[in-house]
Amino acid sequence: MFSMNSLNIKAKAAILTALCEGNSIASTCRMTGAAKNTVIKLLLEVGEACDAYQDRVLRNLACKRIQCDEIWSFVGSKEKNTSKAGKREGKGDAWTWTAIDADSKLIVSWLVGGRDAGYAHDFMQDVAGRLASRVQLTVDGHRPYLNAVADAFGNNIDFAQLIKVYGQPHDSTERRRYSPAECSGTTIGKTVGSPDVDHISTSYVERQNLTMRMSMRRFTRLTNGFSKKFANHEAAVALHFMYYNFCRQHKTLRVTPAMQAGICDYIWSMEDVLNMVETMDR
Repeated sequence: MFSMNSLNIKAKAAILTALCEGNSIASTCRMTGAAKNTVIKLLLEVGEACDAYQDRVLRNLACKRIQCDEIWSFVGSKEKNTSKAGKREGKGDAWTWTAIDADSKLIVSWLVGGRDAGYAHDFMQDVAGRLASRVQLTVDGHRPYLNAVADAFGNNIDFAQLIKVYGQPHDSTERRRYSPAECSGTTIGKTVGSPDVDHISTSYVERQNLTMRMSMRRFTRLTNGFSKKFANHEAAVALHFMYYNFCRQHKTLRVTPAMQAGICDYIWSMEDVLNMVETMDR
């Protein structure tokens, strides 16, 4: 097993790439030969730096259309199985709020925590603070968005809430135990300003939800690779969005979202991410 101090930059890059491509901590250890504590320590260090770096550079963004959503996961145990003591330690359900630019596919903002009005408020305040001008914003039917958007943007927004209508799958009860309800249609809820009906959609942010579940083992359903500590969960999310925004070439765009948004002019390697971390530590 390799310790943190004995790893060169290529070995560290291999560990981080494995984590970003959907591998668990355990499988990453088997693939790279690194000790479990080494992988977790590296994740925490790099995740914290990725969070700070993106918080600094994702500012004054010239976006036109933003889509927002929340994706569920959990830390330690699901909410219904978590004790009061566990909840004080950050265990239980963990929701990740995301905002994506529909044109560049850039993840503009994210927040990990609860799903209540307080988190909705903090999330929308952060989104509003990163935008350079008026945008069209689409969210789902989650009610806390309404007051949060009003507080963050006032009337300086073209806003629409897209509400999905769900029904039960047509197959047997046994088969649908782990299947979500089927979407049978959508309706447009509250609007503010003049949103373009043709662009009232959450399809891009929902596709990003799938990318998150495929790329982070701790988000995969029916797995024992879930996060054991909240700090590890936050670090994994920050690393994922760094990799997605700066390192991963978007298939349709043929560049990274950060390049498409004009934030950088080249595709980052994982070694570039590690060099950024070293610079941030100075």
